[in-house]
Amino acid sequence: RIWFLLALNVFLLLVGCMMDIFSAIFVVVPLIVPVAEQFGVDPIHLGIIFIANLELGYLTPPVGLNLFLASYRFNRPLLEVYRASLPLLAILGIGVLIITYVPWLTLWLVNWL
Repeated sequence: RIWFLLALNVFLLLVGCMMDIFSAIFVVVPLIVPVAEQFGVDPIHLGIIFIANLELGYLTPPVGLNLFLASYRFNRPLLEVYRASLPLLAILGIGVLIITYVPWLTLWLVNWL
């Protein structure tokens, strides 16, 4: 299960770098959900993993569409925006790993209800 979640994180990060979040959800979710069910991943937890990874991918170079928008909006060179975003990307990456490998953090409210 740990290797599946690690591979899923890497795959979703790459998908998030290359595709829009909504398009990626429509294309990838039907392919991954049956496999995740076989590994015993909770569907709500899987959805949160999807969103967190795709968000991180959306901010990650080389494509990182949000970085292009920030560069255009603030009239800064793209490489400067890349460098400025690296600490945030590291924090988000740690958050994604915590979300992935500590499922009770994302499921406590659902389990409580």
